[in-house]
Amino acid sequence: MKKILLLFLMLISFIEFNAQEKKKESKKDTIKTEVVNIITSYNPKIADANKIKSIPKIKLLEKSKKKRLIYSISSVPVASTFIPKTGVVKGLDFGVKERIYENYIAAGIGNYTTPFLEASMHYATRFKNNMGLYTKYISSNDNVRNSVLNSKFSNFNTKVYFNQQKRYFDWTVTLNSSQSKYNWYGLSEYLKQSIIVDYIDSQQTFNYSQIVGDLEFKDSFLKKSSLSASYFSDEYNSSEVNIFLGTEFNFPLDFINNNLNDLSFDTNIEILNGNFKKDYNGNSEISYSIITAKIEPNYHFSFNDFLFRTGVKLFASFDRENNKNNILIYPEVKISKSIKNSITLYTGATGGLKTNTYKGFSDQNPYVSPTLFITQTSETVNAFIGTNGQFNKDMSFNIKASYKKEEDKPLFVRNNSKSDGTLILTNSTFLEGYEYGNSFGVIYSDVITSSLLGEFEHDITKNITTGITLKYDTYQVKNEYQAWNLPQLQATLSAGYKNDKWYATTNIFFVGDRKIVSDVIRTKFIRLNSFVDLNLNGGYHFNDKFSVFLKLNNVLNINYQIFANFDVQGFQALTGLTYKFDF
Repeated sequence: MKKILLLFLMLISFIEFNAQEKKKESKKDTIKTEVVNIITSYNPKIADANKIKSIPKIKLLEKSKKKRLIYSISSVPVASTFIPKTGVVKGLDFGVKERIYENYIAAGIGNYTTPFLEASMHYATRFKNNMGLYTKYISSNDNVRNSVLNSKFSNFNTKVYFNQQKRYFDWTVTLNSSQSKYNWYGLSEYLKQSIIVDYIDSQQTFNYSQIVGDLEFKDSFLKKSSLSASYFSDEYNSSEVNIFLGTEFNFPLDFINNNLNDLSFDTNIEILNGNFKKDYNGNSEISYSIITAKIEPNYHFSFNDFLFRTGVKLFASFDRENNKNNILIYPEVKISKSIKNSITLYTGATGGLKTNTYKGFSDQNPYVSPTLFITQTSETVNAFIGTNGQFNKDMSFNIKASYKKEEDKPLFVRNNSKSDGTLILTNSTFLEGYEYGNSFGVIYSDVITSSLLGEFEHDITKNITTGITLKYDTYQVKNEYQAWNLPQLQATLSAGYKNDKWYATTNIFFVGDRKIVSDVIRTKFIRLNSFVDLNLNGGYHFNDKFSVFLKLNNVLNINYQIFANFDVQGFQALTGLTYKFDF
């Protein structure tokens, strides 16, 4: 073996030696070196690349190929020792969810022979159409205690609407109508004993109808627009027409700066026309015609944790009967700041021009006479400062102090009687039912009102809530001796309870002393005593559809006067049944 290895090494050494000798004997290259100048550069193209004309195939060795696996299951029974434990899925208890129905009918009856009916119907189609009806009727067919004249009343209201949703806007048409009947039963004591009582026709009837068209736009600088026309009349041929057109615009300002909010405009125009057949002295007819236009730009922004709402109200008023035209400007500013995310401080100033109407006065005081002078009230400034928020998750509050200055503020005063207890004729005609000192007129005066308001709410438990509101006002009146028929102190205490079957609410109202005139020149007054009115409302749900209700008013049976010589009804009870359903 060693000899063979030695011969192999000698052979390799001999071959390497001969290769080196041949390399030394090679001739030199005779080609001379020269400089080559490239005239044109080479620009390769995609077409010059060699293309693979076929997809290469990869051949795997037999050892690399995947083997097919064959599965088999041996079905052999095994004794199981697992026993499942039964239980209940845990979760939050939200209580019984109340089913909400879109329609209901309520009917009842009360003392003073008081029938009650209320119904609401709603129907929606698959093509985004909605239509509905609401109606309510209540009346009292027994007289108020201590009244010698008819003191019955009735109220009937209806509302019909149709709504349709379009791609770019929604539109709604609404028809409202009502009829109310009242009596001027508030006679003075000396007239109650006279023989003229049998000759007084004290009934007054108010009729109202209105049509309203609303447009609400989507993704447009024009937000919404509303047009309404109404007609109001009474039993003494008084009439009033009111046409109102209001439109809201919203202009984006992000083309100037992305951080700017939208600028909004609230505009409207109101046309009011009306007339009374005669004034209270019976001398002449009263007519009024007022056109009012308003434009209100406002802008919201924040700065250093302060929120600002700034704007201005511009009014143009045209009184065609009295030939008075006015251009008025009012502020619209509110500043607020949050403290600790639960309390907000706010302050600001606002104002406005209000158009008084016969319809509005009759809603506040249904015993006004159809002999009113109608004009506008200017709220030149209403400055306020306050705070609101929450003490905790269950208690909230709002406290506000304000200073308000009004020009031509309406005040209700009792009309003087044209009868001394024997006179039933004047100028050979019978006195009207409102000319016995049993109706109210309206006078206008400049009034400065300083107010302090406090509102508090407390959710005692999940089912019990309470609230209280206190308001104290002081008045400074120009050209009048007192702020007639306005109380200084008002308070409301409310509470509510609700569970799956029972519900109950209570409201206690307190109204302080008020002063009314006692002579023709309005320099002396008499005092209307303060009063407390306790009301209770409750019911029981038999199921989701049927429930019974009970309403109790003036539970303390206090004989107070809401207007001079107009006693209210005593203890009142109204009970009935409510049925809820869907179409």
